[in-house]
Amino acid sequence: MQVTLKVMRHDPAKNAKPGWQTYSVEAEPMDRVLDLLHKVKWYQDSSLAFRRSCGHGICGSDAMVINGVNQLACKALVKNLGMLIQVEPLHGLPVEKDLIVNMEGFFAAYRSVKPYLINEEQPPERERLQSPEDRAVFDTSTKCILCAACTTSCPVFWVNGSYIGPAAIVQAHRFIFDSRDKGLRERMQALNASTGLWRCRTAYNCTEACPRGIPVTKAIEEVKRAMIYDRF
Repeated sequence: MQVTLKVMRHDPAKNAKPGWQTYSVEAEPMDRVLDLLHKVKWYQDSSLAFRRSCGHGICGSDAMVINGVNQLACKALVKNLGMLIQVEPLHGLPVEKDLIVNMEGFFAAYRSVKPYLINEEQPPERERLQSPEDRAVFDTSTKCILCAACTTSCPVFWVNGSYIGPAAIVQAHRFIFDSRDKGLRERMQALNASTGLWRCRTAYNCTEACPRGIPVTKAIEEVKRAMIYDRF
């Protein structure tokens, strides 16, 4: 069957404004949007630019807006999208070209929460053990693939691009609730900043956008409570 793929094209080095370009692509119901983009780039228009890596929903590199919803191109199936598929770059991040956005600000926010284990106590001889129950507390947060789908779906981020964003807060959650970690106070500077945790307005867009099924809004609320009561 023939599917119409409508792509937002933009090369800031050449054009001040973006514009739509339409392609007719032969597709099967189980084809992914990533497959359609490949067919366009390989056989119709080699100038089309987009990111991809693993192609299996793990790396998060091909997040984009598909039919108005933040999704991974490698997971979005033609059969669920219809005969007209509209693809745009993630909102709120500077466009480098076409579907490629500049992720520097996003990863700066990620780094600001110190997304690594902090524990200055003398380590045991072998490893820091943890019970399955303690691990379960932050299990969902470990599934984040840093695709930016949640952060770029957030209306607060659209208004204020310096907002730390849901993805960074999820990464903070992963370590704050790790029973082996002692770094809550070290993360407070980023989380308590004027562009930090408290900017969240609980819109739930982030939870709906997450391709990994992480309850992002719940994680943010748990971090808020941890910050208020400083129980760690």
